[in-house]
Amino acid sequence: MRSESLFRRIFATVICCLALMSVEAEVTLPSFFTDNMVLQQQTIVKLYGTASPLKQVSVCTGWDGKKYETRSNEKGKWSLNVQTPKAGGPYELTFSDGKKLVLKNILIGEVWFCSGQSNMEMPLDGWGKIMNYQQEIANANFPSIRLLQVRHAMEFVPQTDVGIDFGWEECTPASIPGFSATAYFFARKLWEELKIPIGLINCSCGATPAESWVSYEGLRKVNNYQIYAEKMSAMIDGQMSTSEIFQQEYRKWMDSLSPLDKGIKDGKAVWATTDYNDNQWKSMNVPGYWENQGLEGFDGLVWFRKEIQIPSGYQGKALELSLAKIDDDDIVYFNGTEIGSTTGVDKNRQYTIPGELVKGGTNLIAIRVLDTGGEGGFAGMPESLDIRYGKKRIVTLTGEWKYNIGANAQELQQLYTSKPQITHLTPGVLYNAMVNPFVKFPIKGFIWYQGEGNEGRAYEYTDLFQALINDWRQKWNNQTLPFYFVQLAAFREAALIDVNAKWPYVREAQSAALTLSHTGMAITTDIGDDKDIHPKNKQEVGRRLALLALKDTYNKQITDASAPVYDTYRIEGNTIRVRFKNLGNGFRKETELKGFAIAGTDHQFYPAKAHFEGDEIIVHSPQVSLPAAVRYGWADSPICNLFSSSGLPVSSFRTDRW
Repeated sequence: MRSESLFRRIFATVICCLALMSVEAEVTLPSFFTDNMVLQQQTIVKLYGTASPLKQVSVCTGWDGKKYETRSNEKGKWSLNVQTPKAGGPYELTFSDGKKLVLKNILIGEVWFCSGQSNMEMPLDGWGKIMNYQQEIANANFPSIRLLQVRHAMEFVPQTDVGIDFGWEECTPASIPGFSATAYFFARKLWEELKIPIGLINCSCGATPAESWVSYEGLRKVNNYQIYAEKMSAMIDGQMSTSEIFQQEYRKWMDSLSPLDKGIKDGKAVWATTDYNDNQWKSMNVPGYWENQGLEGFDGLVWFRKEIQIPSGYQGKALELSLAKIDDDDIVYFNGTEIGSTTGVDKNRQYTIPGELVKGGTNLIAIRVLDTGGEGGFAGMPESLDIRYGKKRIVTLTGEWKYNIGANAQELQQLYTSKPQITHLTPGVLYNAMVNPFVKFPIKGFIWYQGEGNEGRAYEYTDLFQALINDWRQKWNNQTLPFYFVQLAAFREAALIDVNAKWPYVREAQSAALTLSHTGMAITTDIGDDKDIHPKNKQEVGRRLALLALKDTYNKQITDASAPVYDTYRIEGNTIRVRFKNLGNGFRKETELKGFAIAGTDHQFYPAKAHFEGDEIIVHSPQVSLPAAVRYGWADSPICNLFSSSGLPVSSFRTDRW
């Protein structure tokens, strides 16, 4: 049977090659269409890319020998759909608009999109060094598990392609050390049970909040983000580029500083004018940081002025002004007129001086520099600061400049928090750069590990997290895509109960997402580390995620893929009876239950005694005669021991909404 299957694949490949022998230019594909990739089985896969404009594009699928054809448009873009078979391979895909392009060693199987923050990103080795990492790496020889690592990126505008750090690669001891441990152990368990190829797309980034991973359309449905999302969507609809969007927002913010800036009066940059008297200003050498020249520890706005001499022969001619690098941001004026602005210390400043501003003789350059932390001032090399006409240097700008303080950091402090910036915290930017390129790529489902980045905003996270799930499903045009996620593990000082804790509220917000169909939650409070936000036992995290998928997605007969869930309570005298649902095989019966607390109408919680009565739990305390509420596991790092019969922990819960 194996030899017959191999013959069919070879025959199909030969037919494809013969069909494409007459063709001549090369097709280009998105970065994640490569050798070794995994395509989702038994679905329609959209293949797309660029080719020569207005040319016939041919695709031949090695699994069945079928040839598909389309034509590229005037910009060279093309797309077509192919049908994938049941899991199997390896196969080849052959493309051409003239010159043949062949992708080899392609598998058909199950593709999972793995995302979140650092605990999803955490590699087996490197900064992660999970439990038993050396042995796990040595044993990671699974060529049917394929790995794709997405590069960190941020964009204001949704992208159609993405940077790749590595992949697709076969899972081997050489490729696995830097890959997501959680994703790998999830896939390993699936492979052990299903024996079909598994593709993992690791699209994660540490220290990120959920809102960075949601599209603007998704953010419109969440309070506190609606106005921002609508504004950004309008800019995109107006065909503005990422750079244009940022510069527009940044300039609005810079203008908001003007009322606090001594150099600006009634909206006019008076310190940039040629008739302004700067005799009382101090001097500073340029280039150089101001911290080394009299402004030690200073953050804020500093103005610089310099008179220069331009030969009369260049009067009326456009010139090029180079200021190298400035820390952080600048607005540049020539003879009182603004000629440009730049934000970011890493950017070279190149400005055109319009000819109508250029006079023979004395001219004035004024620069408004903003620094919000660290060193400030001119960071470039002396030879890079000049004015040129074409390639000819006509003025050097090094040496002595006059300076004066426009506003210090204390005066600007309230406005710093509203400074436009694109960071991993900016809503929507990770979705745009790292997720959106994949929405046309069929997948089986998602696994997610995040929540730490939204600490302290649990009530918002309830809506935000569900908006993310719904948003991604809508973008992939499949409302039934499974979404399995990890609840926050234990962290910080262990306690029976901590009413000031933040993480229990985030866990509660995560649990609320289980009201959405085709979701599941891996609870990990028992395998956390009170001293490390990145617990090392990622083997069990991946296994618990896989149990959810095996039961709910692959219909395996697994009774206890998850633990019982709190359902209802009833007050009975000086006790509270707690009931559960999704019991499975019930609880592991402990002789002493830990982690329960009880409160009366005064809202003061006390450690409580608890015991089983069947599959219900009776909670009481001698300190509370008239109980009103129960909490379980209500601490950042809770001391608790309520487990399912198979050893899966029960999620923290509360009966109150105080």
